[in-house]
Amino acid sequence: MTKQEISELKKLLTPRNCSITRICGCYVDGEKNKKTMFKQAFLALPEEEMFKYFEILRKTLSGTMGKNLLTLEFPLASEETGGSQEFLLRLRDSKLKDDALLEEFYDKVIENYEYVGNYLILLIHDVYDVPGKTSDGIDMEDASDEVYEYILCCICPVELSKPGLSYNPEENAFQNRVRDWVVTLPETGFLFPAFQDRSTDLHSTLYYSKNPEELRESFVEPLLGCPLPLSAGGQKETFQAIIEDTLGEDCGIEVVKNIHDKLNELAEEHKEAPEPLALNKNEVKTILADSGVTNERLSDFDKRYDETAGEKTSLLMNNVMNTRSFEVKTPDIVIKVNPERTDLIETRRIDGRECLIIELDGSVEVNGITVRASLAENTQNDSDSAQP
Repeated sequence: MTKQEISELKKLLTPRNCSITRICGCYVDGEKNKKTMFKQAFLALPEEEMFKYFEILRKTLSGTMGKNLLTLEFPLASEETGGSQEFLLRLRDSKLKDDALLEEFYDKVIENYEYVGNYLILLIHDVYDVPGKTSDGIDMEDASDEVYEYILCCICPVELSKPGLSYNPEENAFQNRVRDWVVTLPETGFLFPAFQDRSTDLHSTLYYSKNPEELRESFVEPLLGCPLPLSAGGQKETFQAIIEDTLGEDCGIEVVKNIHDKLNELAEEHKEAPEPLALNKNEVKTILADSGVTNERLSDFDKRYDETAGEKTSLLMNNVMNTRSFEVKTPDIVIKVNPERTDLIETRRIDGRECLIIELDGSVEVNGITVRASLAENTQNDSDSAQP
């Protein structure tokens, strides 16, 4: 799914555009016991409650594509009778009115969701009459030929409110505040089916994780039946390992600068693309070759890539390198450089030592104090002239 498609769905989760037909929930305690369950027509909720639910639901469609939001594809086995996709399809088609199906869904979540504490499983059903669009992107409300029917699930921690003092107007005094169990924003959730090309895609689902480094594989694969990709941090570590293993002793600052510059060029070329740029094995190899990596070093690249990432694994460029910064780090020093001015730094051997040279271009500040770069240069010259 693209950012635009997700934004289109988020607009439905507002009072003005709401078409949610039903909301259901199951409150689970820390011992995995069902404390209570509820279900009702969404539009019958009091307005204040409705706004709170909108906030929770919208959060499940928020975050960065490829990090918090992942489009997962169902393997063929999941779409067969008894498979996870087939079960979710029956749940959607029931419009959340089948109590036995709902109970089975809650049981599946409780069995596989590991969480220390209480949580609420929320589930909504919605039917969206997708408006047509003109060639210049304007909605045509009366030209719809697509109906998108979906369910959205959120799993929200339920926590005790913080202790404190509150004002009691009846007693005209401050008293210890009663602590309530409060539903917080979701930790995880999913949208089924996915909304691809502004249409229903029964073969994939959109998965949300508040923490992009904790994707909960032991929960996702049994419940959704979809394999998870590497996390954002895992992709970055994999990319770094591939570069270090491929370059070996040739892994210097200059070649890493070149790789960074090539990625910046790609980012600029694809900045208007609706989906994050994914790099497959051949594209990563091309980037390294264009950055000055020798054919000798690239001779074992395919094998190293397959062993480290997996033959068919693609890496999202936004995950593997931050093109908005360039950082040089030693145990004692951290230097951050404008990613468009990596030409200001170079390495040079001085008196037998490998040194990092930084051109002082323009004003210079030290601890917020503007200093004159020429004084530093004069000091160095005086020191050199004083040597015998």
